[in-house]
Amino acid sequence: MADEPKRWRTLTRLEEQLHTPMLVLSLVWLVIIVLQLMGTANTVLAGVATVIWILFIIEFAVSFALAPSKVAYLKRNWLTAIALIIPALRLFRAVAALRALSTLRGVQLVRIVGTANRGMNALRHSLARRQFGYVGGMTLLVVALGAAGMLYFEPAKDVGGGFKSYGDSLWWTVMLLTTIGSQYWPQTSEGRILAVLMSIYGLAVFGYITAVLASFFVGRDAEAADAPVAGADDIRKLREEISALRKALEAREADDHARQHGRDGMGVRWAPAGSLRRG
Repeated sequence: MADEPKRWRTLTRLEEQLHTPMLVLSLVWLVIIVLQLMGTANTVLAGVATVIWILFIIEFAVSFALAPSKVAYLKRNWLTAIALIIPALRLFRAVAALRALSTLRGVQLVRIVGTANRGMNALRHSLARRQFGYVGGMTLLVVALGAAGMLYFEPAKDVGGGFKSYGDSLWWTVMLLTTIGSQYWPQTSEGRILAVLMSIYGLAVFGYITAVLASFFVGRDAEAADAPVAGADDIRKLREEISALRKALEAREADDHARQHGRDGMGVRWAPAGSLRRG
């Protein structure tokens, strides 16, 4: 038990050291997944994806080995673990059941969600102090990946009224996230699930962006001289005035205290008010 804090510190240092390379790999992985979902498949992309996937597995295995509490680590990274297992199913094509499982559309859905989760984690570590930048980066990630997923699940050749190109699915995804919507609704189960997940994200982010914009405009209005609300400059000036008044009161109290002690030293007898008598 005494070694547990040390192992957590070691794990934290390792994550900090691997942050930048894992961020780059996560972005490259995201681009590859989007291209594959769009139907761009070749041996070069497959080879690069395999190498990155192996590096992800190594990083996860080392972190899991260092974690003092395996259960706690898995609870925190369960979606990452599932996303890493999905590509491994393709290595077992000799088994009929696993081969059938690897072709299920639901596997691609899990892969999309896992990729989005990894990308969001990478952005959170990079833009932890820039909340608006973090939200903007996440939104771009969700739009790019979600549009590719919708094109994969709802192609026009297989689904009536589906998407003919990535541009169509990209426009539809933006409309969905901005709560505007369109006349087309997903027909496949996987497309509907993905649409629901993106809608939930869109509602959450739309509320945050609305609050940020409202704060921005209120701040701009507060800068005006005749603004009905106090701005940052007004509050700063008020604080300066309060500080000046406090210093003046302290100085006056100090002068009164010094004056009182000076009179005591000259032999003046002090007594409560009303009790002084002439000698």
